[in-house]
Amino acid sequence: MAYDREKQIAIESALAAAKLCEQVRGNIPPAMEKGDKSPVTIADYGAQALICKVLAEAFPDDPVVGEEDATDLQTPEMAENLTKVTNYVKEQITDATPEQVVQWINQGNGKVGPRYWTLDPIDGTKGFLRQDQYAVALALVEGGEVKVGVLACPAMPVENNKPGMLYVAVRGEGAAMMPIAGGELTPIKVVQADDTANLRFVESVESSHGDQDRQNAVAKAAGITEPSVRVDSQAKYGIVASGKAALYLRLPSPKSPNYRENIWDHAAGAIVVEEAGGRVTDINGKPLNFADGSKMVDNRGVVVSNGIIHDQVLSALQSFSS
Repeated sequence: MAYDREKQIAIESALAAAKLCEQVRGNIPPAMEKGDKSPVTIADYGAQALICKVLAEAFPDDPVVGEEDATDLQTPEMAENLTKVTNYVKEQITDATPEQVVQWINQGNGKVGPRYWTLDPIDGTKGFLRQDQYAVALALVEGGEVKVGVLACPAMPVENNKPGMLYVAVRGEGAAMMPIAGGELTPIKVVQADDTANLRFVESVESSHGDQDRQNAVAKAAGITEPSVRVDSQAKYGIVASGKAALYLRLPSPKSPNYRENIWDHAAGAIVVEEAGGRVTDINGKPLNFADGSKMVDNRGVVVSNGIIHDQVLSALQSFSS
């Protein structure tokens, strides 16, 4: 199958990163602060190191465009944190050194090109710190199109009381999910129009990540009457793809109307929803642009749906903005 090796490597590395994240989270880690005031943890760095090492060995010519950078981690005042990151990485790579860990993290400083991986080692760091939802998000982009996407969501509830779900998609091959604890990949589909119990919508927990009043109004205009489910991270894409919600809206916040989304916050989730039969665009109905840079400068906001209600949602968005 096309991209079968890429799919298997992506699954293995995402599961390894999720394991590290859960080990760190069990110790309720304190967050560090990046230059943009957003939080970063030992687990963000460790997960990026593990995944970038695996990708560099399997696909040495592929750049990785990741969220994290080890510059701060190399300063003298961060020496203790670098040691902690290294110790967690050594649980899986026993001979890892701090110098190697820094090198692996910085392999995520690649540039968007004809073929590249994009990685968010912990999407939803605030959810991670709250012991709530987060995702390890990894995607392969080729020719500007996402070809493989993996979302590891270690806090996602599952039926067997062992939390954790992995969502996987390959372009043209459909989407599937399996428990992180182990099991078979089972195909998933978006919710159908007659499944009224799951005609819900999901949005970010953080109000600054969207325009929640407008999002609620648009959802109602599209026929969704249930209150929103607020969830951190690209786990929202997994919820839509698996038929547990019909809509995910991320509209530009009135406080930062010129904000543009990062590719690593949407690439993996987008292909999972599309391959499950859904649709993903910006608020103007344009496809998300993964071809030109780490910021999707040509797109505003994100609309993720089961496809059936997508045009209705876009029409409502236009009417509310006019």
